[in-house]
Amino acid sequence: MNASVVNGTLTVTDHAILDIRKVLDGRKHGWTSLLKVAGPAVMVSVAYVDPGNFATNIQAGARYGYDLLWVALAASLVAMLFQALSAKVGIVTGRNLAELCREHFPKPVVWLMWGVSELAAMATDLAEFLGAALGLSLLFHIPLLPAMLVTALVTCGVLLLEKRGFRPIELVVGALVAVIGLCYLSELLIARVPWPAVMEGMVVYRLPDAQAVNIAVGIIGATVMPHALFLHSGLTQSRVVPRSDAERSKLLKYSNIEIGVALTIAGLINVAMIVMAADAFHSGHSGVAQIEEAYHTLTPIFGAAAAGLFLTSLIASGISSSVVGTMAGQMIAQGFVGFRIPLWLRRAITMVPSLIIVALSVNVTKALIDSQVVLSLALPFPMIALVWFTGRKAFMGQHRNRVPVQVLAILVVLVVLTLNATLVAQAVGIDIYS
Repeated sequence: MNASVVNGTLTVTDHAILDIRKVLDGRKHGWTSLLKVAGPAVMVSVAYVDPGNFATNIQAGARYGYDLLWVALAASLVAMLFQALSAKVGIVTGRNLAELCREHFPKPVVWLMWGVSELAAMATDLAEFLGAALGLSLLFHIPLLPAMLVTALVTCGVLLLEKRGFRPIELVVGALVAVIGLCYLSELLIARVPWPAVMEGMVVYRLPDAQAVNIAVGIIGATVMPHALFLHSGLTQSRVVPRSDAERSKLLKYSNIEIGVALTIAGLINVAMIVMAADAFHSGHSGVAQIEEAYHTLTPIFGAAAAGLFLTSLIASGISSSVVGTMAGQMIAQGFVGFRIPLWLRRAITMVPSLIIVALSVNVTKALIDSQVVLSLALPFPMIALVWFTGRKAFMGQHRNRVPVQVLAILVVLVVLTLNATLVAQAVGIDIYS
């Protein structure tokens, strides 16, 4: 029990722990019990609507209309599967994924995974931090560098809430996710959406050309995030420790429901991003490829309100995902090598690549797109580790993956590896469409 409970002063986190215990003890039932247990999936859902998604989804919709909607849908389904595996690792083993890798893999593999994961975390930080700063810069008409400073201060302020336990940060991040969702719901009400064409784009496989493959891999990298796979196992590990297999089973049930709800909402936001970009830009503005262009082009097409909503959602996305990304980076470093620094200091250090990009006048949207491709190339490492650990009875006991789930997870990893190989082939000049 927390010291605050002993002293008679209950914090928000203390109340959350007591409520979760009541759910596990069977003293709370119904849909409200899900709200009491919810938190980790909401936190990681931010990774699926971060500024990298804005960049890749704008290009997908502007260039290819609704043709790549099926990629966003497929990526969301893959995310649900692997976030469920990640949550299971933390709930069942009491260890996070990085810790398990350090304890059970050979040292050279651990160091490789740590290096790749840190690169992925830096790419994530780049996308999130630049995205929020760009949104502030455009909305309030201030230079990018001061906007980056404001973003850093706000992010560090939210991270300081960690001292009060897990619940305050969960509530703040959940509120920001709600802002993103409401902004895109409003955008869809403003737009003229041909729903039959949208439904067709979500179920019909199309990859028109090599550039579409690059954007598709970027969508996957922006949707199924390596750092989120590490983070989810740690979030479920550190909340309430189950006291029996029955409690583990109950936590797993609630976790899977929360993942389904939170990532469905995140997936619908991604679909809405592509639909908006297709509706606004595909006919007549298909060359729109930058967030700045998208903002300025939206104003004459849908009005200032739509453009303002776009930037508001971008800022909320950047700040919330920057908070979550920093927490994930800390967990990765601590899990693999036992290295821990204050979260605000890690946030300050990871600002450096973003500052360099702005100082060198590098195209921000291109940097966001490239960062998502880096994430996709890093993705197989945590995916393979999750399949390995969750499929073995030695680690999971009766909760190990059933054969259909294990086979599906292996097939998904193979598909991701194939897409990544295709991307690498394109990068070295091999024309896969010749």
